[in-house]
Amino acid sequence: MEVKTSRGNLIMNTATMAYRNLLRTFHNPDRFMDVIIQPVMFMLMFGYLFGGAIAGNVQNYLPTIVPGILIQTMLSASSGSGEQIREDLDSGVFDRFKSLPMAHIAPLAGQLFADILRLVIAAVVSLTTGYLMGWRPAAGLGWVVVVGLLAVFTGWAISWIFALLGLLAKNASTVSSFSLIVMLALSFLSNAFIPINTLSKTMKVIAYMNPITYVITAIRQILATGSWTHEAVLVLIFGIGIVAVFAPLTVWAYNRNN
Repeated sequence: MEVKTSRGNLIMNTATMAYRNLLRTFHNPDRFMDVIIQPVMFMLMFGYLFGGAIAGNVQNYLPTIVPGILIQTMLSASSGSGEQIREDLDSGVFDRFKSLPMAHIAPLAGQLFADILRLVIAAVVSLTTGYLMGWRPAAGLGWVVVVGLLAVFTGWAISWIFALLGLLAKNASTVSSFSLIVMLALSFLSNAFIPINTLSKTMKVIAYMNPITYVITAIRQILATGSWTHEAVLVLIFGIGIVAVFAPLTVWAYNRNN
Protein backbone atom coordinates (compact mmCIF):
# COMPACT_ATOMS: atom_id res chain seq x y z
CA MET A 1 0.00 0.00 0.00
CA GLU A 2 1.40 3.38 -0.96
CA VAL A 3 1.27 5.85 1.89
CA LYS A 4 1.03 9.57 1.42
CA THR A 5 3.71 10.99 3.72
CA SER A 6 2.56 14.56 4.05
CA ARG A 7 3.75 16.67 6.95
CA GLY A 8 0.39 16.25 8.67
CA ASN A 9 0.50 12.47 8.31
CA LEU A 10 4.05 12.35 9.62
CA ILE A 11 3.13 14.36 12.72
CA MET A 12 0.04 12.24 13.41
CA ASN A 13 1.88 8.97 12.83
CA THR A 14 4.77 10.07 15.05
CA ALA A 15 2.34 11.10 17.80
CA THR A 16 0.59 7.72 17.55
CA MET A 17 3.87 5.81 17.81
CA ALA A 18 5.01 8.01 20.70
CA TYR A 19 1.75 7.21 22.51
CA ARG A 20 2.30 3.50 21.81
CA ASN A 21 5.78 3.66 23.35
CA LEU A 22 4.50 5.55 26.39
CA LEU A 23 1.82 2.90 26.96
CA ARG A 24 4.48 0.22 26.66
CA THR A 25 6.54 1.99 29.31
CA PHE A 26 3.59 2.48 31.67
CA HIS A 27 2.66 -1.21 31.38
CA ASN A 28 6.24 -2.23 32.25
CA PRO A 29 7.12 -0.58 35.58
CA ASP A 30 10.68 -1.92 35.40
CA ARG A 31 11.32 0.60 32.61
CA PHE A 32 10.84 3.36 35.16
CA MET A 33 13.68 2.04 37.33
CA ASP A 34 16.26 4.33 35.73
CA VAL A 35 14.07 7.44 35.89
CA ILE A 36 12.48 7.10 39.35
CA ILE A 37 14.29 4.64 41.62
CA GLN A 38 17.86 5.27 40.43
CA PRO A 39 18.02 9.05 41.07
CA VAL A 40 16.43 8.66 44.50
CA MET A 41 18.75 5.80 45.46
CA PHE A 42 21.94 7.50 44.25
CA MET A 43 20.99 10.85 45.77
CA LEU A 44 20.39 9.30 49.19
CA MET A 45 23.36 6.95 49.02
CA PHE A 46 25.95 9.47 47.84
CA GLY A 47 24.53 12.29 49.93
CA TYR A 48 24.41 10.52 53.28
CA LEU A 49 27.38 8.18 52.82
CA PHE A 50 29.91 10.59 51.28
CA GLY A 51 28.59 14.05 52.08
CA GLY A 52 30.45 14.29 55.38
CA ALA A 53 33.72 12.98 53.95
CA ILE A 54 33.73 15.18 50.84
CA ALA A 55 32.04 18.42 51.93
CA GLY A 56 31.85 18.22 55.73
CA ASN A 57 28.10 17.52 55.83
CA VAL A 58 25.20 16.59 53.58
CA GLN A 59 23.92 20.17 53.30
CA ASN A 60 27.21 21.45 51.91
CA TYR A 61 27.46 18.50 49.52
CA LEU A 62 24.02 18.91 47.92
CA PRO A 63 25.02 21.76 45.53
CA THR A 64 27.64 19.36 44.15
CA ILE A 65 25.65 16.14 44.10
CA VAL A 66 22.28 17.35 42.77
CA PRO A 67 23.58 18.48 39.34
CA GLY A 68 25.78 15.38 39.19
CA ILE A 69 22.91 12.96 39.87
CA LEU A 70 20.66 14.94 37.52
CA ILE A 71 23.00 14.46 34.55
CA GLN A 72 23.82 10.87 35.48
CA THR A 73 20.09 10.13 35.44
CA MET A 74 19.74 11.84 32.05
CA LEU A 75 22.47 9.57 30.68
CA SER A 76 20.79 6.47 32.07
CA ALA A 77 17.32 7.46 30.83
CA SER A 78 18.56 8.39 27.35
CA SER A 79 20.17 4.97 26.93
CA GLY A 80 16.70 3.39 27.01
CA SER A 81 16.07 4.50 23.42
CA GLY A 82 18.61 2.12 21.97
CA GLU A 83 17.48 -0.83 24.04
CA GLN A 84 13.80 -0.41 23.18
CA ILE A 85 14.53 0.05 19.47
CA ARG A 86 16.66 -3.08 19.45
CA GLU A 87 13.94 -5.04 21.24
CA ASP A 88 11.37 -3.90 18.67
CA LEU A 89 13.65 -4.93 15.82
CA ASP A 90 14.31 -8.33 17.36
CA SER A 91 10.61 -8.95 18.00
CA GLY A 92 9.73 -8.19 14.38
CA VAL A 93 7.22 -5.48 15.28
CA PHE A 94 8.90 -3.04 12.89
CA ASP A 95 8.09 -5.45 10.06
CA ARG A 96 4.43 -5.15 11.02
CA PHE A 97 4.68 -1.37 11.04
CA LYS A 98 5.95 -1.46 7.45
CA SER A 99 2.69 -3.05 6.33
CA LEU A 100 0.61 -0.28 7.91
CA PRO A 101 -0.38 2.96 6.16
CA MET A 102 1.99 5.19 8.10
CA ALA A 103 5.07 7.28 7.48
CA HIS A 104 8.16 5.09 7.26
CA ILE A 105 10.13 7.09 9.82
CA ALA A 106 7.28 7.31 12.38
CA PRO A 107 8.32 4.32 14.58
CA LEU A 108 11.81 5.76 15.11
CA ALA A 109 10.58 9.32 15.62
CA GLY A 110 7.86 8.14 17.99
CA GLN A 111 10.39 6.36 20.18
CA LEU A 112 12.67 9.37 20.45
CA PHE A 113 9.88 11.81 21.20
CA ALA A 114 8.33 9.46 23.78
CA ASP A 115 11.69 9.47 25.55
CA ILE A 116 11.27 13.18 26.24
CA LEU A 117 8.62 12.34 28.86
CA ARG A 118 10.94 9.83 30.52
CA LEU A 119 13.66 12.47 30.66
CA VAL A 120 11.27 15.04 32.12
CA ILE A 121 10.19 12.57 34.83
CA ALA A 122 13.84 11.78 35.58
CA ALA A 123 14.70 15.48 35.91
CA VAL A 124 11.73 16.19 38.19
CA VAL A 125 12.52 13.21 40.44
CA SER A 126 16.20 14.15 40.70
CA LEU A 127 15.57 17.79 41.56
CA THR A 128 12.68 17.00 43.92
CA THR A 129 14.76 14.43 45.82
CA GLY A 130 17.51 16.99 46.29
CA TYR A 131 14.98 19.55 47.53
CA LEU A 132 13.52 17.10 50.05
CA MET A 133 17.05 16.44 51.34
CA GLY A 134 17.51 20.16 51.99
CA TRP A 135 18.98 21.46 48.73
CA ARG A 136 18.11 25.12 48.18
CA PRO A 137 19.69 26.69 45.06
CA ALA A 138 20.60 30.37 45.14
CA ALA A 139 18.76 30.89 41.85
CA GLY A 140 14.97 31.08 41.84
CA LEU A 141 12.46 28.48 40.68
CA GLY A 142 12.53 29.86 37.14
CA TRP A 143 16.22 29.05 36.79
CA VAL A 144 15.65 25.58 38.24
CA VAL A 145 13.15 25.01 35.41
CA VAL A 146 15.74 26.30 32.91
CA VAL A 147 18.29 23.85 34.30
CA GLY A 148 15.77 21.02 34.03
CA LEU A 149 15.03 21.89 30.39
CA LEU A 150 18.75 22.12 29.58
CA ALA A 151 19.33 18.72 31.17
CA VAL A 152 16.38 17.18 29.28
CA PHE A 153 17.61 18.60 25.98
CA THR A 154 21.11 17.25 26.63
CA GLY A 155 19.69 13.82 27.48
CA TRP A 156 17.47 13.83 24.39
CA ALA A 157 20.43 14.76 22.17
CA ILE A 158 22.47 11.90 23.62
CA SER A 159 19.54 9.52 23.07
CA TRP A 160 20.24 9.80 19.33
CA ILE A 161 23.63 8.19 19.96
CA PHE A 162 22.08 5.31 21.86
CA ALA A 163 19.35 4.96 19.21
CA LEU A 164 22.08 4.52 16.58
CA LEU A 165 23.73 1.94 18.82
CA GLY A 166 20.43 0.08 19.12
CA LEU A 167 20.07 -0.04 15.34
CA LEU A 168 23.62 -1.31 14.81
CA ALA A 169 23.94 -3.72 17.76
CA LYS A 170 23.12 -7.42 17.44
CA ASN A 171 20.88 -7.68 20.50
CA ALA A 172 19.33 -5.66 23.34
CA SER A 173 21.67 -7.07 25.99
CA THR A 174 24.67 -5.66 24.11
CA VAL A 175 23.04 -2.24 24.05
CA SER A 176 22.20 -2.45 27.77
CA SER A 177 25.73 -3.53 28.79
CA PHE A 178 27.50 -0.94 26.65
CA SER A 179 25.12 1.83 27.76
CA LEU A 180 25.79 1.03 31.43
CA ILE A 181 29.57 1.19 30.89
CA VAL A 182 29.29 4.52 29.05
CA MET A 183 26.98 5.99 31.71
CA LEU A 184 29.28 4.99 34.57
CA ALA A 185 32.44 6.16 32.78
CA LEU A 186 31.01 9.56 31.82
CA SER A 187 29.56 10.08 35.30
CA PHE A 188 32.45 9.02 37.50
CA LEU A 189 35.26 10.37 35.29
CA SER A 190 33.89 13.89 35.63
CA ASN A 191 33.13 16.46 38.31
CA ALA A 192 29.72 14.92 39.01
CA PHE A 193 30.50 13.83 42.56
CA ILE A 194 33.77 15.45 43.62
CA PRO A 195 35.62 18.73 42.89
CA ILE A 196 38.13 18.36 40.07
CA ASN A 197 40.87 20.05 42.13
CA THR A 198 40.93 17.00 44.42
CA LEU A 199 41.94 14.68 41.56
CA SER A 200 45.42 13.65 40.48
CA LYS A 201 46.95 15.30 37.40
CA THR A 202 46.10 12.36 35.17
CA MET A 203 42.51 12.20 36.37
CA LYS A 204 42.15 15.97 35.95
CA VAL A 205 43.11 15.64 32.28
CA ILE A 206 40.55 12.88 31.81
CA ALA A 207 37.86 14.86 33.60
CA TYR A 208 38.52 17.98 31.53
CA MET A 209 38.29 15.88 28.34
CA ASN A 210 34.90 14.57 29.42
CA PRO A 211 32.08 16.70 27.91
CA ILE A 212 29.81 15.81 30.83
CA THR A 213 32.11 17.85 33.07
CA TYR A 214 31.13 21.01 31.19
CA VAL A 215 27.42 20.16 31.26
CA ILE A 216 27.52 19.77 35.04
CA THR A 217 29.62 22.91 35.45
CA ALA A 218 27.12 24.93 33.42
CA ILE A 219 24.21 23.68 35.52
CA ARG A 220 25.99 24.45 38.79
CA GLN A 221 26.83 27.96 37.62
CA ILE A 222 23.23 28.66 36.57
CA LEU A 223 21.92 27.43 39.92
CA ALA A 224 24.51 29.45 41.84
CA THR A 225 24.30 32.73 39.91
CA GLY A 226 20.81 32.74 38.44
CA SER A 227 22.13 33.71 35.01
CA TRP A 228 22.71 32.14 31.61
CA THR A 229 26.46 31.54 31.44
CA HIS A 230 29.00 31.06 28.67
CA GLU A 231 29.27 27.39 29.61
CA ALA A 232 25.50 26.98 29.19
CA VAL A 233 25.79 28.33 25.64
CA LEU A 234 28.52 25.77 24.93
CA VAL A 235 26.33 22.98 26.30
CA LEU A 236 23.46 24.08 24.04
CA ILE A 237 25.78 24.12 21.03
CA PHE A 238 27.14 20.72 22.08
CA GLY A 239 23.63 19.24 22.14
CA ILE A 240 22.68 20.75 18.78
CA GLY A 241 25.92 19.38 17.32
CA ILE A 242 25.16 15.87 18.55
CA VAL A 243 21.71 15.94 16.96
CA ALA A 244 23.11 17.39 13.72
CA VAL A 245 25.66 14.57 13.46
CA PHE A 246 23.83 11.56 14.86
CA ALA A 247 20.26 12.18 13.67
CA PRO A 248 21.17 11.61 9.98
CA LEU A 249 23.30 8.60 10.92
CA THR A 250 20.44 7.14 12.96
CA VAL A 251 17.95 7.66 10.13
CA TRP A 252 20.41 6.03 7.72
CA ALA A 253 20.82 3.00 10.00
CA TYR A 254 17.05 2.82 10.47
CA ASN A 255 16.43 2.85 6.72
CA ARG A 256 19.06 0.16 6.27
CA ASN A 257 17.32 -2.06 8.84
CA ASN A 258 13.91 -1.41 7.31
